Amino acid sequence: MTYPAGSFYVPLAQPKMGLIRYLLGETHYMDNEHTRRPDGTPIRPYDMGQDVLAEYMGIRVDPLNEAVKGDFAKVTAPIVPAGQVAANAPFGYVLDGRLNDSFRAVNLLWDKNVAVRRVNTAADGLRPGDWIVPAGQDAVLADAARLTGVGFTALKAAVTKGVHDARRLRIGMYQRYRGGNMDEGWTRWLFEQWGFPFTQVYDAEILKGNLNAKYDVFIFADDATGTITGEPGGGRGEGRGGAAFASIPNTTPPEYRSGIGAEGVNAIKDFVQKGGTLVTLGGATDFAITRLGLPVRNAVAGLDTKEFFCPGSTLRVNIDNTNPLAYGMPSEGLVLFHYSPAFDVVATDFNDRNSIIVRYAERNVERSGWLNGEKYLAGKTAMASIGYGQGRVVLIGFRTQNRAQTHGTYKFLFNALVSQPAR
Repeated sequence: MTYPAGSFYVPLAQPKMGLIRYLLGETHYMDNEHTRRPDGTPIRPYDMGQDVLAEYMGIRVDPLNEAVKGDFAKVTAPIVPAGQVAANAPFGYVLDGRLNDSFRAVNLLWDKNVAVRRVNTAADGLRPGDWIVPAGQDAVLADAARLTGVGFTALKAAVTKGVHDARRLRIGMYQRYRGGNMDEGWTRWLFEQWGFPFTQVYDAEILKGNLNAKYDVFIFADDATGTITGEPGGGRGEGRGGAAFASIPNTTPPEYRSGIGAEGVNAIKDFVQKGGTLVTLGGATDFAITRLGLPVRNAVAGLDTKEFFCPGSTLRVNIDNTNPLAYGMPSEGLVLFHYSPAFDVVATDFNDRNSIIVRYAERNVERSGWLNGEKYLAGKTAMASIGYGQGRVVLIGFRTQNRAQTHGTYKFLFNALVSQPAR
């Protein structure tokens, strides 16, 4: 194997070799008498079945069986990418749609009222998801390149077909009281770092209705349905894995009690039916499926852990990267599954309005971690877009932005936050 200049070599002949191996190397959680109870029930790990950050971030790491020699320079400080702006670009510039930081650069351009287009059809070296920026914005582009590290390359010729005018969508994200939601906090942090303006929306605003007047996209971070709706005993303390509220007396003043109730559910339905996009992450997909009556079922719901168990594992998926929600992604990749849902999209008379964006592989699904019961997950849908009235509901079952670590799958969320090609 020949590695190009700029590749990194990490030797294991150093005191931190165990940590290096754990963060960079394919890891399989033990499945034996030490990790199962006498009746065969899997024992839940303290956290997750693996923490292979390289897999989270889409970085290729090859294990070597022997030390190698080469012209290496020791890395002693963080390497800051230097973004460049092409000197001669009469037709405009191109931003690589495969880079997360291209979204940050585009948000900086939108902050300066720079018009941006996005490529829908591959042609002349352009890929679906690439961004096209007009010429004559040198100072703004130079700042964006310096702040993000992405490069603005020269467009070879004028592009009039296979592109659409891209715009920033108005984003609202549900924020609740009583316990808070860790996943919502991480999502909020992510938007702040990548420059997506958004509004935190509490129950009272949802109950007023008419959400389309202020928002194009509405997001529910990972959460339980009962916690969102406020049903008695139906909630968890924070996003995933918190303590239930059922046994805790609710002494919170009424104005600070969370739960959107039936009236709030109707407001969300109205928002989507009038053309809004509802994005639900992790457990919140159950809220969309059950309360909006989507033709989708969770294929792993109700299974005993002896049948199906997958705590924090990276799994292989197939991706429809021709869909705008997957622009910039490879056709095959890895996602983080952490007690997540997986979907069967039920056939209806309106299947043409539904899109399956990501599917789990048909076999050898696990890359790292612990997957017990592969047959229940193989070939199932991991991410889908379901038409609903004039709008759509985006269901992302896997942990697309888990703890702001899974850089390799950020784009599934980011793509939902910008305008799509006309249908």
